[in-house]
Amino acid sequence: MQDCIFCKIINKEIPAEVVYEDGYVMAFKDLKPEAPVHLLLIPKKHIPTFFDLEEEDAEIMGRIQIAAGRVIRELGLADRGFRLISNCGRDAEQIVMHIHYHLLAGRPLKWPPG
Repeated sequence: MQDCIFCKIINKEIPAEVVYEDGYVMAFKDLKPEAPVHLLLIPKKHIPTFFDLEEEDAEIMGRIQIAAGRVIRELGLADRGFRLISNCGRDAEQIVMHIHYHLLAGRPLKWPPG
């Protein structure tokens, strides 16, 4: 997608502080962190929302989960826990129309957030 900011980050057209990358997934620091650790995990394939997922995307979505666990372990936060959030659609305030997860960690996370 030409105007997708996440696709531009994947294609190295826009800089980002990447903390993890493989053939399917990229994780980078959020520019406006809401926790000491606030990363965005995205598939390298442009998929706007969960409603655009196809059967062949199951592997990519599973790899995001695995990458989240790997990053948290590497950061030494596995024993403390983390939150993995995905906003889907306007009412959930999905700003970038490219499936992504917010990985929050590094402090106690209250529920509901806020």
